[in-house]
Amino acid sequence: MLIKAGLALACLWGAAPGGAAAAEPSEKDAVALAEKGARFMRLKGKEEMIRLINARDPEYNYGALYLAMRDLGGITVAHPTLALIGKDLRDVPDADGKLFRHEMIAIANGPGRGWVDYKFKNPANGKVEAKTTYVLRIGDVALEAGVYKR
Repeated sequence: MLIKAGLALACLWGAAPGGAAAAEPSEKDAVALAEKGARFMRLKGKEEMIRLINARDPEYNYGALYLAMRDLGGITVAHPTLALIGKDLRDVPDADGKLFRHEMIAIANGPGRGWVDYKFKNPANGKVEAKTTYVLRIGDVALEAGVYKR
């Protein structure tokens, strides 16, 4: 089931067979990815989810859309960019000076799910663009999946 879902999402986001053009990931896709990660964690545990995120497992990493994990104090626990693991980036602002990670942590510690908007450099084109990230608390961590707005 997970493999089929991952293949379907990969096809949606540019990995379609035959090089067919595909739509950019949407907010709906970000929610689906975070919820997929939460289901996996309930079945297999946090440590296995950390391993898969850090390994850039294709079930949880579709290039522009990927799953990351942060603890409730703000430390990056798992991320496809391994240099970020173990870092507290709460006080690193976005391109407009917004401390968006503070909002992510507040959502995780408050309602447990929600969106944070900010500006971030899109690695696909090198431009600073509007991005939104869905935050979903599960246990003592938050899963995060973001998309660039169009």
